[in-house]
Amino acid sequence: MTTLDVRLHDGVAAIPAATWDALAASEHPFTSHAFLSGLEAHGCIRPDYGWQSCPIGLYDGERLVAAAPLYLKGNSHGEFVFDWSWAGAYERHGLDYYPKLLCAVPYSPVTGPRLLVGDAPGAGERRRTLVAAIEAQRLAMRLSSAHLNFADAQAVEALERSDWLTRFDWQFHWRNRGWADFDTFLGALSSKKRKNIRQERAQVARAGITCEIRHGDELDDAEWHTVHALYEATFDAHGNHAALTEPFFRHLGTTMPRQVVVVLCRRGDTIVAAALCLRSADTLYGRYWGSREEVPGLHFEACYYQGIDYCIRHGLARFEPGAQGEHKLARGFLPTRTRSFHLIADARFREAIADALQRESHALERYRDELLAHSPYTDTPA
Repeated sequence: MTTLDVRLHDGVAAIPAATWDALAASEHPFTSHAFLSGLEAHGCIRPDYGWQSCPIGLYDGERLVAAAPLYLKGNSHGEFVFDWSWAGAYERHGLDYYPKLLCAVPYSPVTGPRLLVGDAPGAGERRRTLVAAIEAQRLAMRLSSAHLNFADAQAVEALERSDWLTRFDWQFHWRNRGWADFDTFLGALSSKKRKNIRQERAQVARAGITCEIRHGDELDDAEWHTVHALYEATFDAHGNHAALTEPFFRHLGTTMPRQVVVVLCRRGDTIVAAALCLRSADTLYGRYWGSREEVPGLHFEACYYQGIDYCIRHGLARFEPGAQGEHKLARGFLPTRTRSFHLIADARFREAIADALQRESHALERYRDELLAHSPYTDTPA
């Protein structure tokens, strides 16, 4: 391969949208230029939040041939791959863990493209060259570590035989087996789980709440304001910081209107709850939800059952409703592996972390076995 120039940019917005999206070579919403540059433009990515955008690009002359969303991180907020204990160990030894280098999508625990190289011949080699460029940047900046979170299969291939440590965890995902409708899906569940879901949906109906699904270009100003206010209130109620701004929500509705899927739950004319999702050609991604009041079964209706029904009606293959949550298992979501990779510079910490990850992996494999022993399906695929 021709020697390529490596450049760090001040943000994804510094790269033309068409160029970036051509390298992404998919319509994955979270690595799109619209999503990532929107975070930057609308106050979601800020140094005081611990995020400094510095996407890396490989150039053949003036032609961008590979890129990755890269961030200089001053903390571990908004990553969903928890390394607080690693940072604490560094601090106890008088060493700086932060800043670190992170290849990821902010605030989004979603597996997807990270090493963007397009689909021309030689893509695998360009990914490995991009990994080497990230390693070189970590070294040049004298940082403790570099990380790549929620790697897709292509990134795994580029990294799994490298010096990067591998880590995995489980999320709960729903897979479409070609069911004709929601009732047919329920028929694949055990009678107890099927009965519980019907009871939960009936509770919402008895509360006088109806749900409708809208795409991003189908919400008016007042509805967008309400959706964001509900999202913000949920974070506030749990003592967390709501990093995504209302202008960013509206930006998504404008720039990727048919990839935004919103569940509006109303009692009469009043929106009492809402769930915001994004979608690709084959997958629905559940992201944020909020409610004005406690209604039994409403969280499950807005965040899970409406999404499953949408996937069945639109022929989507998967529904990924977000991180964590064993309660998803009883509602048809099975454990699915997610992968991350970590380049630890200090040999002493690298060895200790590698040992901890190995022990963690054994525990996680046992955990999956325990989960599948309680599968809601009468016939659970391997």
